[in-house]
Amino acid sequence: MDTRGAKIERTTSETDVTLFLNLDGGGKTDIKTGFGMADHLLTLLAVWGGFDLEIHCRGDLHVDAHHTVEDVALCLGRAVLGALGDRKGIARAASARVPMDEALAEVCVDLSGRAYLVFRGAELLPPVIAGEENDLWREFFKSLAAGAAMNLHVSLLYGQNGHHLLESACKGLGLALRQAVTVNRSTLLSSKGKLD
Repeated sequence: MDTRGAKIERTTSETDVTLFLNLDGGGKTDIKTGFGMADHLLTLLAVWGGFDLEIHCRGDLHVDAHHTVEDVALCLGRAVLGALGDRKGIARAASARVPMDEALAEVCVDLSGRAYLVFRGAELLPPVIAGEENDLWREFFKSLAAGAAMNLHVSLLYGQNGHHLLESACKGLGLALRQAVTVNRSTLLSSKGKLD
């Protein structure tokens, strides 16, 4: 099987993103978004997923981190979708739970071609994390789901530390995606015969 990878470039008046993803890598990362918390969480996602991930982003951080995080997530989602091609033979759906000290999150994915996000447990997060409003991370998952045309359910189950909750979610997302992109059959997993 050829290596499944994609390069995405996106330039707007708010951000300039270059991203390369190799789904069949070894967890090597070079991530520079200008927002340290995003770099940290994206690194966790890639390492736990076993993906090689390079991201360079220049964003309007003088405003806040919203556009940077949103556009990077959108590009990452598009890279996942592009790297999968016709998605023939992939496991498609998977889930994972990863504890981080006192925190636990569950992540379920379906690479169905139907973008949808369910994000539960946001009330467990403090109002501000790493200097940004906590809703930034719902926007991250929403943009990722949209870009990947993926059904994504993230449930923050319990925990006291917002940093730990997000770490748990991103590690779980990496593991779930690793399982979902695995080729384990010869046919497309769809009773309709196609994925949207």
